[in-house]
Amino acid sequence: MQTIMMTRRAAIGSMAIGSVAAFALAGTANAAVPAVQPLPGVPALSLGAFDATAAGYVVEEYIVSGTASSYKASGAAAVPGGTAPYVTRIVVIRPADVAKSNGTVLVEWLNVSGGIDYGPVWGMARRAIIRSGATYVAVSAQAIGIEGGVTHFGNTTPGLKKSDPQRYGKLSHPGDAYSYDIFSQAGALLKSPGAGGVLGKFVPRRVIGLGESQSAFYLTTYVNEIDPLAHVYDGFLIYSRFGGAADVDGGWMRKPAPGASPFVKMRDNLRVPTLIFETETDVVGPGAPGYYGARQPDNAHLRVWEVAGTSHADVYLFKVGPIDSGSTSYAALAAAYAPTNVVYGAKLDKSVNNAPQHHYVVESAIVHLERWVATGQAPPHGLPITLAGSGKPGDPIHAVVDENGNALGGIRSPWLDVPVEQLSGAGNSGSPLAMLSGSAVPFDAAELAKLYPGGKAEYLKRFGASLNSAIQAGFILPDDKQEILGVAALSYPG
Repeated sequence: MQTIMMTRRAAIGSMAIGSVAAFALAGTANAAVPAVQPLPGVPALSLGAFDATAAGYVVEEYIVSGTASSYKASGAAAVPGGTAPYVTRIVVIRPADVAKSNGTVLVEWLNVSGGIDYGPVWGMARRAIIRSGATYVAVSAQAIGIEGGVTHFGNTTPGLKKSDPQRYGKLSHPGDAYSYDIFSQAGALLKSPGAGGVLGKFVPRRVIGLGESQSAFYLTTYVNEIDPLAHVYDGFLIYSRFGGAADVDGGWMRKPAPGASPFVKMRDNLRVPTLIFETETDVVGPGAPGYYGARQPDNAHLRVWEVAGTSHADVYLFKVGPIDSGSTSYAALAAAYAPTNVVYGAKLDKSVNNAPQHHYVVESAIVHLERWVATGQAPPHGLPITLAGSGKPGDPIHAVVDENGNALGGIRSPWLDVPVEQLSGAGNSGSPLAMLSGSAVPFDAAELAKLYPGGKAEYLKRFGASLNSAIQAGFILPDDKQEILGVAALSYPG
C-alpha cells in the first residue's frame, strides 16, 4: 500500500512539472488575500476515523479575516455589490513531510445543512485524498455554521461562536451573500506567496474547489457567476447539486421567476475542469428540482458522472464512514454495511441504501479530477441514468429499472450488475431524512438461488468480473479492489 501511495503521489506531482504545467494553476487570482492567525488546539470539525499522525499528516486551524464583497446578478456573470468585514476559520490537513505532498490542495466549502460545519467530501473520500498525498482545507464559508440560527430543515443551531465562545468568539460572518467572496479569498490565500504560513513549506501547484449538497448549490452559482471574475480555483468538484442553484444574494435555493425554469445548467464556457457527481437521488430529485432538468453534454471542461443505484445519503455516511480508517477490518466494514432502517434514532419504512459504490466512485472522481487539472487528461465519460416520466403531477421522473428492480444506465458497479438487493436513490419514507436516504430491499433466498444457482462461489466470480470492468472503465480505483472483494465475500446473504 505504501508503494502505491508513493507512486501515485510522484506521478501526479511530476505531471504538473512537465510540458503540461501551464494547465495547472490556470489564471491569476482576482481576489483579496485575507489576514491569517493560527488557532492552536483541536478544531471543531468531525474528521471521522482519521489518525493524522499515523497517516503522516498534521491538522491545524487558522482564523482568517478580511473584507468581503457581496454580488449582484448581471447577465452572464455577477458584479460586485457592497462590502463587509468578516472573521472566519479554515482547517488545514496536510502531509507533515512536504516531500510527500502531491502538489494539490483540495478546498471544501463546508456543508451547513445540519446547522454545523461538516465536510462531506472529506467524509466520503478522505482515504483517496490521503493516499494521493493531497492537502485538504475546510472553509467555514456560510453564516449559520458560525453565527447559528434556524436551518432550512427547521432545527436551531448555536453555531461555533455560541458552542465554544472561548475558542470561536471572535468569529463574525456578515451573511451568505458574502460567502462567495469568502471562498474566493480562502483560495487566494492558498495561492499567495507563502500562503500565510498555513501550508508550512508546501507550495501548491493546483487548488481545487469542492462542495456537496447545499454547498454544491452555492458552488454551482460560484462556478457560473463568480469564477469568471475571481479566477481563483483551478478545477471544481460539484457533488450532489440536484438541478437548482443558490442565489447570488445568498439564498440557498434559487427561486425562479413565475413561469421560469427551476433548473440551472453550467455555463457553456467553463474556465477550468469541472466534474459533476450525481447520485440517483440527485438526478430524479425527490424534494428538490432534480438534476435531470439541468443535464447537458460533456465538453472540454465538463464531465458529469451519474452513479446508478446510489442515494444522496446512505449507510456509508451514517455508519461506515465514521469507523473507516483505511485499515478497518473487512468484517467490521461488512457489519457496518448491513441493512438498517434506523438513522440517527429515526425509523424509516425501508432500509437505507447500503451499497458501497457511492463511496468508491467518489474516491475515483477525486483522483481523476486531480489528474485532469494537473495534466489535461480528462476523466472518462459516464452514461446518464435511464429515466422515464414527465415530471408532471402523477407522473414523477424515475429511473427505468431492470428485472431486479435496479436502475439502468449511469455509471455501473458490481452492486448493481451482480446484485443481492434492490437499490434505489428514492422510494423511502417515515422520516424527513427518508427522501435523501434511498432504499435497499434484500432479495430472499429464492431470488438469490435463481440469480446464482452456484451459490456464493458463483456470486463472487461474477462480482469479481464486474468489479474488474468498473476498474478498467476508470470508475473504481485499483487501490480499493481487495477491500471490495473482501467485504463482498463477508456480505453475501446467509
